[in-house]
Amino acid sequence: MSRITARRRVARYTLGERTSRREDELTVEEPLEIRVGGTALAVTMRTPGHDIELALGLLVSEGVLRRRDDVLGARHCTGDPLDVPGDAPGEYNVVDVTLAPGTAPPATTAQHVLTMTSACGLCGKDSIDAVRSTSAYDVKDDAVRLDPAWLAGLPDRMHDAQAVFARTGGLHAAALVDVERDEFLVVREDVGRHNAVDKVVGWALREDRLPLRGTVLVVSGRAGFELAQKASMAGIPAMVAVSAPSSLAVDLANEVGLTLAGFVRGASFVVYAGDARMLPAHAAVEVHA
Repeated sequence: MSRITARRRVARYTLGERTSRREDELTVEEPLEIRVGGTALAVTMRTPGHDIELALGLLVSEGVLRRRDDVLGARHCTGDPLDVPGDAPGEYNVVDVTLAPGTAPPATTAQHVLTMTSACGLCGKDSIDAVRSTSAYDVKDDAVRLDPAWLAGLPDRMHDAQAVFARTGGLHAAALVDVERDEFLVVREDVGRHNAVDKVVGWALREDRLPLRGTVLVVSGRAGFELAQKASMAGIPAMVAVSAPSSLAVDLANEVGLTLAGFVRGASFVVYAGDARMLPAHAAVEVHA
């Protein structure tokens, strides 16, 4: 059976000290094949667990799904119905999604079948034009406002909820936060940033919460174009990243009206797009260079 973590024998070297040999706990990485109606759509390297959410979130990002009613069912080959919450790590590495009548399936040409590593959520696409999907949700008019002090604390709060990272140090995370209620709705971990975000979005689809108005997506690591795209497709108005965004992520954020903050660490961060949503920072001094 697949597990989230695995133990391996390692040798630990510390200069000036004797080498020690022991078992270490590692994050599991395994392939997951995602099918739609029995036809292969993608193979991604992921950490087992919440595979149904991952598949559904990917289909939201692909523009196939917009709401829960677009899905008739989704299962592992052992059977994991859509209405069972929190699917556990399964023995099998294939998920098949059945679309509801009237929901158009994704393109399934040989060129479209995606092979994705844990580092890339858009590998296999032919061009940027092919991935710049049109979201069903417009986030420009989302009236959410963000307090700088509150926003700065989000990554630390997400880190505290990363149970598997604390044991392995080898996972990215994504979290969805309800701004008005100051509540973390869901936190997901995975070896891939894009997988963690897909799991969050897939959870939201299962809970019939799309579009995700009034929320913030928090991600560990950098904010690439693919993560900004996934946020836009789910109707998320703001994204917070621990590290830097890419230029293309900032361009997309400005285009769709997504607030994008990077280098959110400690008491400082940089807002690259959507600064109008930020409330006044009372102790801040604005310097124009």
